[in-house]
Amino acid sequence: MDGNERLSYTGLLQKRMEPGEPLEVSADSRTWRGAFVSGLCRYRLKDIFTWHLLKVMAMGQALSMLICGTAITCQYLAESKVETPMLQSFLNYGLLLLTYTTMLACRKGDENILQILKTKWWKYFLLGLADVEANYTVVKAYQFTTLTSIQLLDCFVIPVLMVLSWIFLKTRYRMVHYVAVGICLLGVGAMVGADLLAGRDQGSTSDVLLGDGLVLISAALYAVSNVCQEYTVKNLSRTEFLGMMGLFGTLISGIQLSILEHKAVAVITWDWTIVLLFATYGLCMFALYSCMPVVMKLTSATAVNLSLLTADLFSLFCGLFLFHYTFSGLYIVSFVVITVGFIMFNAVPTFTPVPAAESNEGGSESPTDEDDGEKPESALELPSDESQQEEGAESVHIGMQWEESEQQTQTAEKRYSSTKI
Repeated sequence: MDGNERLSYTGLLQKRMEPGEPLEVSADSRTWRGAFVSGLCRYRLKDIFTWHLLKVMAMGQALSMLICGTAITCQYLAESKVETPMLQSFLNYGLLLLTYTTMLACRKGDENILQILKTKWWKYFLLGLADVEANYTVVKAYQFTTLTSIQLLDCFVIPVLMVLSWIFLKTRYRMVHYVAVGICLLGVGAMVGADLLAGRDQGSTSDVLLGDGLVLISAALYAVSNVCQEYTVKNLSRTEFLGMMGLFGTLISGIQLSILEHKAVAVITWDWTIVLLFATYGLCMFALYSCMPVVMKLTSATAVNLSLLTADLFSLFCGLFLFHYTFSGLYIVSFVVITVGFIMFNAVPTFTPVPAAESNEGGSESPTDEDDGEKPESALELPSDESQQEEGAESVHIGMQWEESEQQTQTAEKRYSSTKI
């Protein structure tokens, strides 16, 4: 066996690689390609379906179930000929007043309710007015337009929210967020189509134009209220927001109740069923208002409203047993489509500037709140220092292997030259 044959047999005679020439791997390329694709898929799913995302999804659906509870109680109250939306809202704001406004009154220093009212009372008054009228106008719209119109036009809150968040909160969205919103709206369209096929186009048609206008006004007011809520809970305090909402919401709804619904309240036939329905509605709304700031601090106002799109579906599922609604497979399709859109929206984080701790007119307030359990975090976690170190170590390892390969090539050439001589 001569020198060339010996070197070829032992594998020491290697081809010198030109600059830019790809490295040849002896393993089957299909095996490497399959392993790469499999690892890439596992990496993406691991980053997307994080514990944070699953927690946000669960909390969002819990909020939808609370809205479902309010819808069911409203349906039973309507069957009992009780139509007092302002009284129902007054109960919710009253519970907020007793709980969170009392907590503010017990605080000392700049976080005391008196200090807050001195500097920001008019801001919270406008916020409370927007929230109260948003609740009232959407309920009033049922007297003039159909359920289909309300379900469709109520989605107007999402684009308004995105515009307001872009302007005031400096939130920047990516293309995937707009696609995700479009997918969620397609899910709502499937739900409305199922309602039409099942003959559930309830409501009135006495003045459709007025009713549709009320829904749009309600959506715009909800958007304003939610943007202000997101700013407050992320920069100031959840307790401050709910306390001020309870104070001014009770004041405004109480005045409006005494003017518009005093006759309707007087003719109610009170029994234990009516009392239980009012209590259930008030508790569901109180829990909704108390928990929504927590979810909103973890995500955003837009993400919370996307998760609330499934509330009508939960109401429909409950209505199958309670009110004997007709089932349609489009309801399942709608739920799946909305869920996929919600996951897409939260899988890629939006960009929002981190607020700096600034001194306000009434004193400095920390952007964190003791009664808020967790700090907000993005759904898609950025690579940690450990992962970056692992990637760097892997790159160094590959470089060392490449250097060893070149050294072996040079050694083989020297041996070949000496053998030839």
